[in-house]
Amino acid sequence: MHRLQILQVQKCHEEFEKAMALGQYDKARLIALRCSELLRNLASENLDLSHILLEEAKKWEDKARNIRKKKEARNEYFDRLKVLIKKSTVTWNDIGGLKEAKKLIAQAVGLSIAKSPIDPPQGILLFGPPGTGKSLLASATANSLNATFFSVKASDLLSKYFGESSKLVSALFSLARQLSPSVIFIDEVDSLTMKRSSLDDAARRMIGTLLAEIDGFKDKRRKVIVLTATNTPWDLDEAMLSRLPIRIYVPLPDIPSAVEIFRIHLRGIPHEVSLNKLAKEAVKKLYSGREIANVVKLATMKMLEEMNPELVDPLRVATLKGKDLTTRPLTMDDFRYAMAKIKSPITKSDVKKYEKWAKEFGI
Repeated sequence: MHRLQILQVQKCHEEFEKAMALGQYDKARLIALRCSELLRNLASENLDLSHILLEEAKKWEDKARNIRKKKEARNEYFDRLKVLIKKSTVTWNDIGGLKEAKKLIAQAVGLSIAKSPIDPPQGILLFGPPGTGKSLLASATANSLNATFFSVKASDLLSKYFGESSKLVSALFSLARQLSPSVIFIDEVDSLTMKRSSLDDAARRMIGTLLAEIDGFKDKRRKVIVLTATNTPWDLDEAMLSRLPIRIYVPLPDIPSAVEIFRIHLRGIPHEVSLNKLAKEAVKKLYSGREIANVVKLATMKMLEEMNPELVDPLRVATLKGKDLTTRPLTMDDFRYAMAKIKSPITKSDVKKYEKWAKEFGI
């Protein structure tokens, strides 16, 4: 067999797999027919192997005929994935601090939706400690663009059935293109793309499909932005990192950011406290935005319990039905109580590890 012809068949096979992964069925059908034609030509020139080559050519013709069936089967996955579409109501003003992260996301998104002289980044990685606002940033991005928002966790795409995870990934990106402009937010992306040496064949195949999908975002008419998030960026597969060139560190809040976060969560709640003092204590305790939100909630619950004893009395709690709870402004004592209860899962050594990774791989 001629080496050039063999390479053509191999390339044809790769193009077919990629087209199928991207949901380009008409293109995949033409590629399958071209593969068949190449194999028949090889068979006519290599009589000793003609029976094997003709059998392979027939397989490609069968693939071309079965593509319509595959297309219909894909609709089943579409129905399963539509539950991942969320209505985002988060605005940029709902996120305290993170000015640098917001700026970098806005820049990357702007390149994706505008007529830019350069190709936009293929994907964005948000990394940092848990609870720092990575999901909120993705939600605000979708809301600001009035885009279809797919909120995806690893468990939504992982399946115990061989090959199904790859099909779910392909269907997700195909549906996003159909409903563009879209934002696909993949949380816990490290669970999907851990270093491939530690994964089985099915997981590696799924990762390969995910990488092909991200590579396939070349159609400027269909705006799809891929945002991913992880608390452990050092666990990500190298090939995935190369497709997420915009790597944005989402750190724990500093004092000004903590003040903003407290102000956001105290909207509509009367209080007689110094937000600056609360922010300093929150930074000292290594609180994320999530811990700050929990502190406000716990302080408010303490106040409500004090003003409404029925809340903690099983025999009297039913009397509260339809009743307006008695309130008073929150005080520093309420917050001292809450902060004594809320512990941060992050240590100073964890922060140093994130900062080191950000310095080496972030932007």
